[in-house]
Parts: sequence; structure tokens; C-alpha cells
Amino acid sequence: MADCNETLNELYNFLDGELGPDVRNAVQHHLDDCMDCLQVFDFHAELRQVIKAKCVEQHIPPGLMERVKGCFGPETIAEPNGS
Repeated sequence: MADCNETLNELYNFLDGELGPDVRNAVQHHLDDCMDCLQVFDFHAELRQVIKAKCVEQHIPPGLMERVKGCFGPETIAEPNGS
């Protein structure tokens, strides 16, 4: 990646494993060389792990997923257990 902005724009796709090999390698190379972006990556990776663990531990209240989708759009949120 040429700069931090480009790397951070691809960060969620990188975390989701949705990048092609060239872009994935470029993001990884940038993260290896840029402590600021690596800290942002570490924060978001850890946040996702905490959220995932909490979602497994607790039942989602009725209607919550629909409210969340209303905020972010259905294409950005995968339903748990393929529901």
C-alpha cells in the first residue's frame, strides 16, 4: 500500500479475508512497516474477537439484529449461524 489511508480503507476487507493476494500482501507489508496502522489493525482485530466471543456466550435478543441492520445495512452484517 502506498500510504496509511489506502491501507486503512482496506483494513476491514483484510480482516474479513476478502482481498485478493496482491492487495492482501500489500496491506500486510504496510502493516509490517507502519506501527500506527498496525496499532489500528490490532485494535480492530481484538475488538472483533471480543465481540465474537460475547455473541457466542449470549443469546441475541429478539429484534436486535434487525435494529443493527437498520443502522448499517444488511450487506455489512452476516447473520449468526446462517439464519
